[in-house]
Amino acid sequence: QVQLVESGGGLVQAGGSLRLSCAASGRTFSSTAMGWVRQAPGKEREFVAAISWSGGVTYSNSVKGRFTISRDNGKNTVYLQMNSLKPEDTAVYYCAASGGSTWRGPDSWGRGTQVTVSS
Repeated sequence: QVQLVESGGGLVQAGGSLRLSCAASGRTFSSTAMGWVRQAPGKEREFVAAISWSGGVTYSNSVKGRFTISRDNGKNTVYLQMNSLKPEDTAVYYCAASGGSTWRGPDSWGRGTQVTVSS
């Protein structure tokens, strides 16, 4: 089992930036694929971005070119740099760990951090 704690959410104006962090513990972080998933009010959770153990990344089309996922294995932390934010990016953002070294969907979740983008 892995424990995940997100931080860095907040309120930002459209066009602004935020950086989310996720600290992980309880599993060999460096061999675990990590990702971010978000849930907007009244909507289902949707995939945002993922990074494999070796640094391979994948993004949803809605954030590609604006968001960057990265990891620091020395700090057991994964990041999500969000630029050019839009009101439709407003959601609770969840850090997630996958069951293996490449992203296969989440099997552990953090509690989430709220991101609100005002127009």
